[in-house]
Amino acid sequence: MDAQEMRETYVDFFKGKEHAYISSAPLIPENDPTVLFTTAGMHPLVPYLLGERHPAGTRLVDFQKCVRTGDIDEVGDASHLTFFEMLGNWSLGDYFKKESIAWSYEFLTDVLGMDPNQLAVTAFEGEGDIPRDEETASIWRSHGMRDDQIYFYGKEDNWWGPAGQTGPCGPDTEIFYDDGRPKCGPDCGPSCHCGKFTEIWNNVFMQYFKDADGKFTPLKQMNVDTGMGLERILRILNGKETVYDTPLFTGIIGKLEQISGRTYGTDVEDTKAFRIVADHLRAATFILGDGVTPSKMGQGYILRRLIRRASRYMSKLGIEDACMQSISEVVISEYSKAYPELERNREFILTNISGEEEKFRKTLTKGLRRFNEMLSENGDRKVLDGEMVFRLYDTFGFPVELTQELAAEQGLEVDIEDFNNRFRTHQENSRAGADQQFKGGLADHAVETTKLHTATHLLNAALRKFVSPDIQQKGSNITAERLRFDFNLDRKCTPEELKAIEEFVNEAIRAEIPVVCEEMPYEEAMARGAIGVFTDKYGEMVKVYTIGDISCELCGGPHVSNTSELQGFKIKKEESSAAGVRRIKAVVGKFD
Repeated sequence: MDAQEMRETYVDFFKGKEHAYISSAPLIPENDPTVLFTTAGMHPLVPYLLGERHPAGTRLVDFQKCVRTGDIDEVGDASHLTFFEMLGNWSLGDYFKKESIAWSYEFLTDVLGMDPNQLAVTAFEGEGDIPRDEETASIWRSHGMRDDQIYFYGKEDNWWGPAGQTGPCGPDTEIFYDDGRPKCGPDCGPSCHCGKFTEIWNNVFMQYFKDADGKFTPLKQMNVDTGMGLERILRILNGKETVYDTPLFTGIIGKLEQISGRTYGTDVEDTKAFRIVADHLRAATFILGDGVTPSKMGQGYILRRLIRRASRYMSKLGIEDACMQSISEVVISEYSKAYPELERNREFILTNISGEEEKFRKTLTKGLRRFNEMLSENGDRKVLDGEMVFRLYDTFGFPVELTQELAAEQGLEVDIEDFNNRFRTHQENSRAGADQQFKGGLADHAVETTKLHTATHLLNAALRKFVSPDIQQKGSNITAERLRFDFNLDRKCTPEELKAIEEFVNEAIRAEIPVVCEEMPYEEAMARGAIGVFTDKYGEMVKVYTIGDISCELCGGPHVSNTSELQGFKIKKEESSAAGVRRIKAVVGKFD
């Protein structure tokens, strides 16, 4: 089975169970600063899992593009990926455990033809006031699962949430593929890392609310959130040893073989390099496809790191000419049916990936020469000091992670604490990575956050009125303290423009304009003139927020009911975010 067939089979099955198909959300979380990228299928649905009404109804199904950056250094083994896809189905206060488990079992055994004897499942063993989830185990038994196929584990393995300190949470049941090999010991089970068991699917049952005192109470709206990794299920169904042997990577690795003249799988080090380049350029193509450009901060920093790390491993494969564009073209060609934004943004993707590759190749030789000089200057010491490493970053654009890799190959370490101190001093908040966290996010419907969501709509309208009608949102980051809005513009905003924008938004606040939310078909919203940043993600029914004759936008975030609730608006900073992208930071509240 190929990837598109799997996506369509999954969606069609759940459509048959009265689920509405929703398109994949962007990789850049809308108005959610808690993470740099969309990391799971449930991520874009947090507001609806928390109780907001979804325009498509209470039963949803999709396939979602995701990026996780915490394991970038592990990519190259048999399983780690930066970009991956999650197949998911959801119940928003509709069905619960019985139906969810029944349909998962039916899909795996009847539709995909998997042997029930090669499945193993888990359930929550109970902790504190939360009882052992015998209900889940009983449902599995009703479908023929034996007791020796059902395993009970604690919160570390079989519990989800809450997303923050408080909120919805609950037990889950995970479904595993058992490859049939003997157990490695008496305690061998799905939680073992011997390789016998591979997780296929996770069904989360959100049935409790955790309050600030740590008390769990049953939820009025109980949800189901499921996720199945596309790469993993394809590996199993196609009988492959690794995810890199699935149809998802055949074309990409084939192109790399053609360019390099080497064969994948014949040499350990070459195989690692093939996998890193394939993973990183697939991820980079998708990130570029959602409008991110390489930069020194946030998502742009991760993008730059992926491209530059791929460039280094292409060199290890003997590829000396710039050719990332040809790899991206394979990704665009093979994935555009599922993700049409890739074809639509083809020129942007290819231009930026080629530009970053050329830029890095020009500095790589000089940087490597400087790194070797550093080794000589370091003498017999086993640690490279942060000052030298920072100079390498600042002068040659070397990501510190690349320097760490180069140092490790020489048996050396980097004084990363010293580097980080110098880096923070050099540029506040420039440190970006998978563990970067901010307050707020889609799960945070606090008063201040809600005000800032609405202020972003007013700011967007003001930019289009006073700067350019072609302004489009390129990113948004909202904390409880401020909003950050990125938009396309190849110059600075003038002081006069910023003053006009600020006055315009404050005038709208003083006018006490109602903020009206309506649900309507997508076509009707477009006919009405509503704007939306990522139209591919919207389903047949959409939410449209209208603020008088000022703003009409498609949005899923929380908003105030009247502009007067914002009290006041002040721009704190206007700066460059990336090439052709500007950034405004602003606050709301009562100002003297």
